Amino acid sequence: MDPRLPRLRRKLAQIPFSPLRSHSFGEEKHRFQLGRTVSPATLDAFETDGGVVLPAPYRDFLTFLGATGASPFYGLLPLSRCELFTMDPKGAEDGAPRGFTTVEDRARPGDRFLHIIEAGCSDVVLLGVTGPLTGRIVTGNSDGFWGPDLSSAPDFIAWYELWLDEMAAGHDSRALELTSPASRSAERRARPTS
Repeated sequence: MDPRLPRLRRKLAQIPFSPLRSHSFGEEKHRFQLGRTVSPATLDAFETDGGVVLPAPYRDFLTFLGATGASPFYGLLPLSRCELFTMDPKGAEDGAPRGFTTVEDRARPGDRFLHIIEAGCSDVVLLGVTGPLTGRIVTGNSDGFWGPDLSSAPDFIAWYELWLDEMAAGHDSRALELTSPASRSAERRARPTS
């Protein structure tokens, strides 16, 4: 088991009671609760079916903390809803964002990314499972409207802890969809009253 997991469990348990924390987009859906864990055998079967190896930090999180629920955006997807994607090649337009396409055919070329978090609409939060970005979190839009954005965190657990730390500190973060108390207060003051 990854030694960072007990610390993550404590931080997650404290977040709902932190009065000066940031608001996390989608928190109303997961309410900072994690679902059941999954067994190593279930993960082994998932890897065999998908032809991938899950990075150890993500695998440990699912095995020892929870396989659904609390995360940035709307929450961790159950394995049954996790799909493999490839990053689309750069288009003819220079500087145009790249999208992502689901992998229907195992023979399709390209590095694989696992869609692990529900972000809404065609936005995706992906975990690299093959290639040079293995273990890293990439966010983007599957239609290429924005992104992709590679997190500076070296792995899933570091990325998850960054979300908890930034939220606890009351920071704004577009990448993690966090709104600070100061920004929320300014937004409320700017709304017209009836």
